[in-house]
Amino acid sequence: MSNERIFERKIYQKMLDWKINSNGKTALLVKGARRVGKSTIVKEFAKNEYSSYILVDFSTAPKEVHDLFKDLSDLNYIFLRLQLIYNVNLENRKSVIIFDEVQLEPLARQAIKHLVKDGRYDYIETGSLLSIKMNTKDILIPSEETRIEMVPMDYEEFKWALNDKLTIPMLKNVFENRISLGDDVNRRMMRDFRLYMLIGGMPQAVNEYLETNNFSKVDKVKRSILELYIDEFKKLSPNNKSVKLFKAIPLQLAKNSTRYHVSSVMSNERVDRVLKNIADMKDSLAINIAYHADDPSVGLSLHEDINRFKLYLSDTGLFTTLAFMDKDFTENIIYEKLLNDKLDTNLGYLYENVVAQMLYANGNKLFYYSFSKENSSHNYEVDFLITKRNKIIPIEVKSSSYKTHASIDAFSNKFSNKVGNKYLIYTKDLKKDKDLLCVPIYMTMFL
Repeated sequence: MSNERIFERKIYQKMLDWKINSNGKTALLVKGARRVGKSTIVKEFAKNEYSSYILVDFSTAPKEVHDLFKDLSDLNYIFLRLQLIYNVNLENRKSVIIFDEVQLEPLARQAIKHLVKDGRYDYIETGSLLSIKMNTKDILIPSEETRIEMVPMDYEEFKWALNDKLTIPMLKNVFENRISLGDDVNRRMMRDFRLYMLIGGMPQAVNEYLETNNFSKVDKVKRSILELYIDEFKKLSPNNKSVKLFKAIPLQLAKNSTRYHVSSVMSNERVDRVLKNIADMKDSLAINIAYHADDPSVGLSLHEDINRFKLYLSDTGLFTTLAFMDKDFTENIIYEKLLNDKLDTNLGYLYENVVAQMLYANGNKLFYYSFSKENSSHNYEVDFLITKRNKIIPIEVKSSSYKTHASIDAFSNKFSNKVGNKYLIYTKDLKKDKDLLCVPIYMTMFL
């Protein structure tokens, strides 16, 4: 593969805030799914913001580097050895040491407490939270850590990668002033957005698209990332429960059910017996999870039902590939049809996944709500609930032009004193429908 581009990422500003505010008092732990771009951004940050840096990649570091952390009694010796091994001169309060893939050397993670206290240099760690958890059973977790999470590139970052810094601010202005774009412009914006849904926000996939403009090559990259996740889940549960749960996500969403049905993925299996698998998958940050909120109120987390949930992939580009994983990729037909909105299947589940991804990237925990009215067998479901100040914001997702929004109406009647703004996310132009705002899906990031 050709040289990886360095993409502009929003997490850079958070790292800058840490450097200024922490001033050496804490280490920074950047956690995120595999291949989300942690190592790249950390290295770029070190290069730009420090006079020198040492990058210790524990997946390739020699044994002598691993051994350094077995005895912390002489930090001078450790720093001297690191400078000699990596041929870098460290400067007091001007240099940073990076522990890349820190989960592979738990003793280095444990050493953070002493290294931070020493105060000479800054420290940044990267790792997948799942692997970190698996490898830190017997060590003391340092409290001197600031933790931030890196997610796949959001739609704005994707646009930046395509050298477009104008569209998103323009759309934000349109959203805030409730302006209609007109059908032609909306159609063009939807086509642009579907490109993001197909490629996704994994830097490797975006890079491949920019290099080759070839969907089958992009798909190949995404399949290799999915195989990485699947391998990690295999290590996690030898009985393959996690792998089965992961692979079934698109099918479960396509069923449009009110929850993920574990028993339909593994017969005779119960939800309570896979909760650890679900928690581990969540820690891998390869998935997003929406819990059922039993009592929709501002403290949604207090009312989550851990036995009722929906699973999404953290990256919709990977989701698209996983959904068609059983087909050998021979031609660009699926991508071509998806891009032009001509695929015969109902794409509701794809849109639902990307809305989950966008809401999560904005810092929202994900919840949904389903209910039926008294004396009625009709089931209503609000796809997502988020909170703003002291109000609940219900969100319904439609994959096409909407006809009705019965669920959101019934929800608003049931909880009228708690509801703030209401949004229907769909594929058409921005418009008001009484007190409901109908929002084109590419504007989800502004909710």
